[in-house]
Amino acid sequence: MQLLFVHGALVRDGAWWWQPAADLLERRTGIRSRAVALPSCGEGTADGLSDAAGGLVGDAAALRRELDAVDEAIVVGHSYGGTVIAEAGAHPAIRHLLYISSYLPDSGQAQGAIMSGEPDPVSIGDNGDGTLSVTGYDATSFGARFLQDAAEETQREAWSRVTAQDATAFMTPTTAAGWRGVDSTYIVCGEDRSTSLELQRFHAARATRSVELPTGHHPFITRPDLMVEQLAALIE
Repeated sequence: MQLLFVHGALVRDGAWWWQPAADLLERRTGIRSRAVALPSCGEGTADGLSDAAGGLVGDAAALRRELDAVDEAIVVGHSYGGTVIAEAGAHPAIRHLLYISSYLPDSGQAQGAIMSGEPDPVSIGDNGDGTLSVTGYDATSFGARFLQDAAEETQREAWSRVTAQDATAFMTPTTAAGWRGVDSTYIVCGEDRSTSLELQRFHAARATRSVELPTGHHPFITRPDLMVEQLAALIE
């Protein structure tokens, strides 16, 4: 059994974000984790963002390649990662899907459209080179919005991993709904300042089951114990 973590938009280094949960999960269950490198964020390429290509389609292909390499996997999607899971489609290696403040879009929905109705949207700007980035934030304000329940040093480390992303990751409609017919759990982050509770609960209703936890947007960093508790229940 392998756990594959699909990180959110506009950041890099998924392994760093997932590491607190990964370490605890392996100690408690023996299950190892891998973070999927997302080409749209410049990961898994020779020259970083200069080679970022494919947007959502490229990210979904990266997830499928990881799934092709294992016999059985739990796939965890955080935020935008849920849209990547949808586009990747059905795969025989998937045993369970775990969503964290994420999305279960129907076929034909783009990430940008999913986020368009948010009452307090994250500020994202066009870099003029085919990529988008968060705008108007620094380490402090980013931490206050996305990681208010983390230590300041962790907030600074997170800010250093914010990156530009291929704009087509947000504009490309999905061609599949890979969550359909797959056992899934949705974790609603009750103190999330990034994704509204209304949007989380809308998508949580599409999962097999859901649970609400008193955390911000990144509980795998701030409350890895709660993440591992949910994961351990899936494999018992």
